Amino acid sequence: MNLASDGGVSPLPSLSRQLSPGDVNMDLTMCGLLVERAEELARLYAEYGNWNEVKEIWFDERLSNRSTRDSSQKIYRVLTSRFKNAPTALPNPSILPAIFDECQTTRDKAQILYLYLISDDSLVRYVVHGYIARFAEGKLDPLDFSNETLVDILTRLEYSDGDSFNYAESTIERWCEGFRSVMRKIGVLDGQQSVVGVPPSIGDISLLVAMDYSYESDDDEWLTAPRGLLYLFQPENRWEELFDRVASTDAWEYLELHGDLNVRPSDEPYLWAHDGGDS
Repeated sequence: MNLASDGGVSPLPSLSRQLSPGDVNMDLTMCGLLVERAEELARLYAEYGNWNEVKEIWFDERLSNRSTRDSSQKIYRVLTSRFKNAPTALPNPSILPAIFDECQTTRDKAQILYLYLISDDSLVRYVVHGYIARFAEGKLDPLDFSNETLVDILTRLEYSDGDSFNYAESTIERWCEGFRSVMRKIGVLDGQQSVVGVPPSIGDISLLVAMDYSYESDDDEWLTAPRGLLYLFQPENRWEELFDRVASTDAWEYLELHGDLNVRPSDEPYLWAHDGGDS
């Protein structure tokens, strides 16, 4: 197979000059992945099928004091935004509970929710694209998430109107800590103090989601840059092993097309989730 970094070109484009100031926010400073709360919202949505009802039930179950309710409102807005704005390439939130039920660990659930975060949060997506570019170029310590490295990537962001990234230093520091918190949840960083990470191992269910997402996100060339695997910082030398893993399930298979061996979903993406997660 021809792989994404052949020719030294970054597999995913920089979002610099593609984002307007209005596309960028600091939501990560107040709301990370929050796996348990996100799972609760997904289960409510799967049960009621209506975000208005979900909202009413969510706040009825929160404590009545104002500070807690105000915090819950912010968390609700951010978490539901990730679900409401999810692209069709990701599972509909209504089937997430069935997917979560098949996950072996909280990390597996976090890796799935991480894809919703990236899709909804332009700044997170921009920074992750920056790391993927470094990864493809073979730079040393590509998964260094120190403030220095993160700020270097952030300050390179130039908006479509020509303005530059500009937030208070304290806000940027909180954002960097929020980003590292996400990296801990998905298994890239180990421990509260670590800032340099490694590509995480991927559970079977989160791998199926990452592969279906990759297949649905891009055109026929998706195999040269599987977006879900790149977002989870999987180097190319792992891809063949990961392709073999999904092909060993009922959900994916190898097919020979035009003399090349390709891996493809056996049926519609995410149908395995509707079938009870049978893989």
